[in-house]
Amino acid sequence: MDLRRTLSTGFRKGLDTTWTLLRITLPVYFVVRLLEATPLLGWLSRLFEPLMGLFGLPGEASLVLVIGNVLSLYAAIGALGAMSFDSVQVTVLALMLSFSHSLPVESALAHRLGLSVPLVVAFRLGLAVLTGMAAHLTLAVA
Repeated sequence: MDLRRTLSTGFRKGLDTTWTLLRITLPVYFVVRLLEATPLLGWLSRLFEPLMGLFGLPGEASLVLVIGNVLSLYAAIGALGAMSFDSVQVTVLALMLSFSHSLPVESALAHRLGLSVPLVVAFRLGLAVLTGMAAHLTLAVA
């Protein structure tokens, strides 16, 4: 009897979590797919290609990084799913976003904790950049 209730509760919570994540990832996925059909994504890609090259990433990766930093990791996953990246590029993006993601939300939290928001943002972005370059150099050799 207790097992049935536990399984039922777990199943409901799993469905709730799935629905929450789908509400975030699917709209971002479709917006990015729509952007691919316009010249805008190509223009952004060419603009950021030199910077993204430091990490072994194509220019389109800048969109994933911006979405992950401004919105959330789940939104970045939606954008990532809409594009074609190889496993090394996905790994580099994941490592970078592990240090810098959801900056507005986490900056507000840092502010409430009495930390210097510019310092926290600079530190997190700096770690993301260093990690991205190190991962690119390491994985490009492998």
